[in-house]
Amino acid sequence: MTLIDTSFLSELEIKKENLGAAIGPKWISTQGTSISSISPVDASVIGTANLATEKEYNQVIKAAQEAFLKWRLIPAPQRGEIVRQIGNALRVEKLALSKLVSYEMGKSLQEGMGEVQEMIDICDFAVGLSRQLYGLTIHSERPAHRMYEQWHPLGVVGIISAFNFPVAVWAWNSMLAWVCGDVCVWKPSEKVPLTAIACQKIIQKVFETNDVPAGICCLVIGDAKIGKIMAEDSRIPLISATGSTRMGKSVAASVGARLGKSILELGGNNAMIITANADLEIAIPSAVFGALGTAGQRCTSTRRLLIHDSQFEAMKSKLIHAYQQIAIGNPLDEQNHMGPLIDQDAVKAYESARIKIIAEGGKVVVEGGVLTGNEYTSGCYVKPCIYEMEEYHQMICEETFAPILYLIKYKNLDEAIQIQNNVPQGLSSAIMTNNLRESELFLSHAGSDCGIANVNIGTSGAEIGGAFGGEKETGGGRESGSDSWKAYMRRQTNTINYSKELPLAQGIKFDF
Repeated sequence: MTLIDTSFLSELEIKKENLGAAIGPKWISTQGTSISSISPVDASVIGTANLATEKEYNQVIKAAQEAFLKWRLIPAPQRGEIVRQIGNALRVEKLALSKLVSYEMGKSLQEGMGEVQEMIDICDFAVGLSRQLYGLTIHSERPAHRMYEQWHPLGVVGIISAFNFPVAVWAWNSMLAWVCGDVCVWKPSEKVPLTAIACQKIIQKVFETNDVPAGICCLVIGDAKIGKIMAEDSRIPLISATGSTRMGKSVAASVGARLGKSILELGGNNAMIITANADLEIAIPSAVFGALGTAGQRCTSTRRLLIHDSQFEAMKSKLIHAYQQIAIGNPLDEQNHMGPLIDQDAVKAYESARIKIIAEGGKVVVEGGVLTGNEYTSGCYVKPCIYEMEEYHQMICEETFAPILYLIKYKNLDEAIQIQNNVPQGLSSAIMTNNLRESELFLSHAGSDCGIANVNIGTSGAEIGGAFGGEKETGGGRESGSDSWKAYMRRQTNTINYSKELPLAQGIKFDF
């Protein structure tokens, strides 16, 4: 493995030992055990962080509650101006933060750059949104009455993020929450604590410059116990959680038991349909990036290719050729297409899935395996693999966070749509076709049951302007663009009587 230049760590003020909780610029000495951030790139210990205990967590929540009372009174456009400054601060640190994302998580530097750009993009979106938190005017049935709706901030928003997008998904939530007048407490994945610490250091400077309460932006490096405490905490009206379906069900149960609100972004098992009318020159790069981007560790990764029988052999042949061109190695080297899996547990899950696939009768198209040698000393690098499967195989219903792609043959589009929808998850989907009727059927009520449905682009790579999220076991949450902001606010209906009388609704009389 080539020696990696880690000067970006000092640029971002990341030390070998880091505290695990922050209230704005104030870092708290946490009493929990120390965890190490180990890079899957070369197995180096990048740094450590102390886990927060319930004691420090309560300090953070108290500060956030106090900050909310002041932050909510600042006009939304002024809050948007602060978010604009955050976007500019991220522009300055884009390269260094992208390198840290790549080094700590393992995704390619190009993808790390794209993830930080998503943070910048959502800042821009949120700045415009700060002047568009619109309500409605409503005609009253009573004379000399006016009705309208308005939106108020909720309070403390708890954000639980996953390792695969260590900074972007937090930004999707926090930037919208801040312009809506909420304050945020972030619990990142324990697998990537340093990217969260870097973000806290970048953003706290902006809040300090603007002389606003420190508790608007809080960080808690915690384990699953802290996540459970957050989900059960009635002081947090909204929990936004990204992760596995198993985790999401636990969060939903805890938040639901206290009648709180939740945004859940959970598992995906995404299919791309290749019709008889597909342009394979577009389909191939879409499928390959969808399957191999972030080493298959995206919730939007392409896991199933449903191929019309007339295109099956041609598509399979082109995929085999494309996979032979994939360069795997140090993700900070821009010549490489794919980096490592996040850790050894992910490698074990990949190997276990391959064993189950063969046991079910899956046929090898491109063989997988764990890579060894000087370039792969971390033990986290694996070969992307392809299997030919039948629709009844159980493994195609499971989400394996790894570069494993299934090829499934179909005869007509109705059959393909049925196969696509016949899994528990419902996040992203795509169809490759030059036939208008096929694309419109796919997008109709009788088509894809996913939250995202694309035509002639892949399943992976969403823009921040659209609402992101899915159905079924994906959780039903929506983040980022469109009107997702409404999840971070509470709706209030107002009626004003400016007459000298008191007419009642529905013509009710109540005389005395």
